[in-house]
Amino acid sequence: MSLGLIPLAVLMWAVTYPARAVPMLAPGIERLPPRAIAYLRLAGPAALAALAAVNCLLTSDPQPRLLLGVEPIAVAACVLIVARTRLLLPGVAAAVLLVAVARALGAA
Repeated sequence: MSLGLIPLAVLMWAVTYPARAVPMLAPGIERLPPRAIAYLRLAGPAALAALAAVNCLLTSDPQPRLLLGVEPIAVAACVLIVARTRLLLPGVAAAVLLVAVARALGAA
């Protein structure tokens, strides 16, 4: 196991956490302009979507290529569930469950 990506994970946390924490920590956040509130509300899911797209849709081979399998289907299911319910947790849980079941059955 390589620990080389831990500094990158810490850096990504440090960059994205303030945007996710501001709505919880700032008093009077509701007085911000609607565009600012929308940005702060969508910053976390946008970062998660970018990570999911890169990690689930591309291989990490020297020549990156599109990944075809259960992972893109799980990402699509997550997006559909989140769009329908407006909740992130059920979408991510469904995607994880879909991939786990597919791997248990040997389909992935």
